[in-house]
Amino acid sequence: MSNESIKAEQDLIQEGVESEVSTEEASLIDELTQANFRIEELEQLLADALAKVDEQKDSVIRAAAEVDNIRRRAAMDVEKANKFALEKFANELLPVLDNMERALQGTNPQDETTKAMYEGVELTQKSFLTAVAKFGVKPIDPQGQAFNPDQHQAIGMQPSVEYPANTVMLVMQKGYELNSRLLRPAMVMVSQGGPSQESASIDIEA
Repeated sequence: MSNESIKAEQDLIQEGVESEVSTEEASLIDELTQANFRIEELEQLLADALAKVDEQKDSVIRAAAEVDNIRRRAAMDVEKANKFALEKFANELLPVLDNMERALQGTNPQDETTKAMYEGVELTQKSFLTAVAKFGVKPIDPQGQAFNPDQHQAIGMQPSVEYPANTVMLVMQKGYELNSRLLRPAMVMVSQGGPSQESASIDIEA
């Protein structure tokens, strides 16, 4: 075989090897590209999954907070219902207490003819007040106290040497409250103060 034939054969072999290497490189590059695409796809799926988890976590937290608020409001409603369920019934009892008060005012404990009646009504009134106090009903008797528009209803004002200005000098009708909630204001007469206080107030206004 001549040298030219040998060289031609070697060139063919070299070309075949190079062609095979190029094919393998191309295949490897293609596999790497596909792998990169797959990695990007998986990363996107992971990001979507994490975002969904965060969204669901936030929804669960909001739902738990809402349930807690509902539970708290329900507990408050039940407490209020238990506390003021007797409000209507207590209002119905107020005229009875008023009648007992009038009966005591209309009798004289020093008079032998009315003494027994006075003591009987007084004992009944005390027992009645003790009973309703167990359920949160308390009288408002502001005699001698400063006038409080939140609990007292003034039916008039009068000059008084005995009581300072804006002081309850007479309770016409006691008020009542149920668990610190006003059932009925006390009807009162309010002092304007004595002449010296009146003149002082006039001087201040002048």
